[in-house]
Amino acid sequence: MLGIPLRYLLKNPTAAASLIAHPHATYVNLVDEYVAKREGQRAQWPYQADGDWERKLHEGLGMPWPCSVSAEIPALWQQVMEELRAKGIEPGPQSFGSWNDGDAALIRAVWCVTRHLQPEKVVETGVAHGVTSRFILEALERNGQGKLSSIDLPLFEKSWQKQIGIAVGDGYGKRWAYIKGSSRLQLPKLLAQLGQIDLFIHDSLHSERNVRFEMDRVWFSLRPGGIMIVDDVDANWGFHSFTHSFSGHTSLICEAEPIRPDLRRFNKKGMFGIIQKDRAAVEKAA
Repeated sequence: MLGIPLRYLLKNPTAAASLIAHPHATYVNLVDEYVAKREGQRAQWPYQADGDWERKLHEGLGMPWPCSVSAEIPALWQQVMEELRAKGIEPGPQSFGSWNDGDAALIRAVWCVTRHLQPEKVVETGVAHGVTSRFILEALERNGQGKLSSIDLPLFEKSWQKQIGIAVGDGYGKRWAYIKGSSRLQLPKLLAQLGQIDLFIHDSLHSERNVRFEMDRVWFSLRPGGIMIVDDVDANWGFHSFTHSFSGHTSLICEAEPIRPDLRRFNKKGMFGIIQKDRAAVEKAA
């Protein structure tokens, strides 16, 4: 079993207090965070962005590009940004602790996939302010079908906990289930309950260990033709190692478009990945 050095807990007194109050869940999360910090010492995988990823994505969905539903995004984007600023939140990189809100390119991918794929069951890990969640829910609402299940373990500080899902608002109660906890504990149980799902979005802890844990488990619940979208792939080797293991399926590397430069990233933007579960590859492997 992985251990957490005492010095790590001494540097994180809030985490230590939570460990006493909620020992199992907190321990699991602390191990993930500790491993992520150690992984951060590793060189980044040299991803190369697909410059034409939006057209390729729509080809995979069997939809024309440019598409009509992308025109729905700008007005809603402006509305969501204005709502956040009215609540005293300046969206963008590191607006939720060290986490980012969903950027414009990621939102376009999520919106078009949700509108075109017409999913019944969507699973998301990582919520933060809930910008991505809001766009998924609004897309489902316009589709007239589907439900989003979001898993997120809030930051230890109560001030941040109050901001979880603040961008979602109160209008999507029938379509949204928020599950508090780590994906390591909650995702397997959720997938067992849902059975086959149509769309998965990873935006939780960006370590290779966590990315592979989530992708590996979701893959076998993802229906043929379904899609996984993985944010911040440049932060670890997880997406690369997964797509190498499942090379018969179409994958894309997409450059993010943050509101302001993210100086932590090699390109000051970040990247996200998309992989579609190919029906022919599934049938061939069966």
